[in-house]
Amino acid sequence: MFAGLVNQAKAAVGGLLLKYVARASVAIPFLIALGFALAATTLMLVERFGHVAAYWAMAGGLAAIGLIAALAVATKEHEEECEEQQAEVADTQQVMSDATAQAITQAPLAVLGALFTTPGGTTTALKAARIAGRNWPLVLLLVMIGALFWPTEEDGAIADGAEPARKPNGSHPLETYH
Repeated sequence: MFAGLVNQAKAAVGGLLLKYVARASVAIPFLIALGFALAATTLMLVERFGHVAAYWAMAGGLAAIGLIAALAVATKEHEEECEEQQAEVADTQQVMSDATAQAITQAPLAVLGALFTTPGGTTTALKAARIAGRNWPLVLLLVMIGALFWPTEEDGAIADGAEPARKPNGSHPLETYH
């Protein structure tokens, strides 16, 4: 009786584990390349500014990246908690609304608009674009790593397909009463 349920659970866990191992194995060369890019950047800074200033600049830059990543993770976890609470209260399958998706797609444009309207923002943006242009392989690498972990529609379809939808009164859709 429980053998089928146990086998289904094993298959689900195995599929999920295989998916994340595949993603991690693809990310390993990118992480190694990122290490070499950090070493090259450090050497460039040492040649230009000296050892102490270069190491301080690298430490500050990496700390800033770490803070941004920590903020992104904390924000994502907070959003997930809020979404779980909303899903429990509303008992709905659709968590992300169209307005949220539209806001996410328009966020980069809003950030650029805010950057260009601040005093000195245009020169800062142009300097950042120049640095990104000089380091385009690193920028491309970061974009590719981000694309690896971008959620896809298949992730939600697998989760939705695992269990049939329930009717509002709690009965199973395949049950029939005569």
